[in-house]
Amino acid sequence: MAIDAISLEVFKNLFISVAEEMGVALQRTSYSPNIKERRDFSCALFDPQGQMVAQAAHQPVHLGAMPASVRAALDVYANNLRTGDIVILNDPYLGGTHLPDITLVSPVFIKESENQILVGFIANRGHHADVGGMTPGSLPLSTELYQEGLIIPPLKLARGSRINQEIVQLICRNSRTPEERKGDLEAQIASMRVGDQRLQELANKYGISEIQEHMAGLLDYSERVTRQAITTIPDGSYSVIDYMDDDGLTDSPVPIQVTITVAGDEMDIDFTGTSPQRPGCINAPQAVTVSACLYVIRCVVGDQAPANQGCLRPVNITTPLGTLVNPQPQRGVAGGNVETSQRITDVLLSALSQPLPHIIPAFSQGTMNNLLIGGHDLNRDKPFVYYETIGGGMGARPDKDGISGIHTHMTNTMNTPIEALEFAFPLRLKRYTLRRGSGGDGKFKGGDGMVRDVEFLAPARVTLLSERRKHTPPGLHGGHHGEAGENILFKSGYEEIHLSGKETLDVSSGDILSIRTPGGGGWGVPVDK
Repeated sequence: MAIDAISLEVFKNLFISVAEEMGVALQRTSYSPNIKERRDFSCALFDPQGQMVAQAAHQPVHLGAMPASVRAALDVYANNLRTGDIVILNDPYLGGTHLPDITLVSPVFIKESENQILVGFIANRGHHADVGGMTPGSLPLSTELYQEGLIIPPLKLARGSRINQEIVQLICRNSRTPEERKGDLEAQIASMRVGDQRLQELANKYGISEIQEHMAGLLDYSERVTRQAITTIPDGSYSVIDYMDDDGLTDSPVPIQVTITVAGDEMDIDFTGTSPQRPGCINAPQAVTVSACLYVIRCVVGDQAPANQGCLRPVNITTPLGTLVNPQPQRGVAGGNVETSQRITDVLLSALSQPLPHIIPAFSQGTMNNLLIGGHDLNRDKPFVYYETIGGGMGARPDKDGISGIHTHMTNTMNTPIEALEFAFPLRLKRYTLRRGSGGDGKFKGGDGMVRDVEFLAPARVTLLSERRKHTPPGLHGGHHGEAGENILFKSGYEEIHLSGKETLDVSSGDILSIRTPGGGGWGVPVDK
């Protein structure tokens, strides 16, 4: 079969379908609400060299970072991976992002004559609601990685389809919710089996050479389309600096600076000038920074280019070691994956708004509004851990208003349905609504944030990890800023206590926590109506 536009499109969708079916299997067989309901997972397909070829439309912050996980697995087990092997890892300094994100990597072989021929690799990543650490949910306000939970370097979870139950037991013993961990790990393994089977079927149907030629062809095609898109950006250097509220330990704002230089069909992204690594937990591993860059490039290129590593070939990314966007081991990174990634996206889009003023939207809410709750469920007489990210306002676009109450940029999760939340946890949702008027005014208005009020039916420990509580999401081209978010605790339902953006606290039965998420910025000068 010759490689042409038609065959590339066919194989692109065949490869994507493998990742999508893996995701369906993972969601349907998972145990925790975080994966089953919120869909906090991702799946992808890689070529024999470990380059990402295709991904399902799951979590951008996962998918852009997963190539580092595959590379770490290959570095540890070079030429020592066989049929049925599965490598497990979560170490942020060895291919991971933050500790709750557990990644599985597996080679796929087919038999030709008497030889096992490598077709490629499959991988999935699931956010586990608790993997130990200082506080329930494993996203604590830490000062070092060791406080955040169980660290898993690349290890063989399975050898020849035989699961190492000792590793499973180790992970479960270090979690406050071992049944969930076991169930979600089994779901991830089931997903890998589905991916292995489907990729084998493709290789047997079309032949190994056709599969690998089209893998290479798709990478080359994405590179060509990305280069063409870069040529539409005027040559020059575009710099922006923005600030995170704080690192959770000090009150000082944390600068993120980027300079994007465009020359012909190549782009240089340089984070020189960004804050040194912080004592708090908001440091972003290099894989997370690269993931944000890939996401923004994909936004500029559009749907014409398949979402794979070919998109990064024309791009050089500079992340100085020892900075917020490339910390030295073993700095805390719990918040880097969820919060810093959002701000990196903000500065990248803001820089590109200079040469592309009529394409780039205003700033979105700039946070995932992480809420983690853990304690003892008195009715079920067992521990529980609840994790949620909460949507907010999308920045206004150059031609229309921003969307209200939605997850934006580096997160693509769903909300936990009220029925699922109240069934699984000793919690009651008192209010869940749009935060009217929180989006910034403009020619086009920013989307509104949300209000989510949770009543505690049992004592619990709460961790808040959120941004844009001090610095509002800016508008663009004369548009007004969106409203900052707020975290408020009502003790016994009445006494109002304003909380910081990053805080750990103990609550009692009857207390109510109100999370009020930021609105998006407006775009363009407001027009009198």
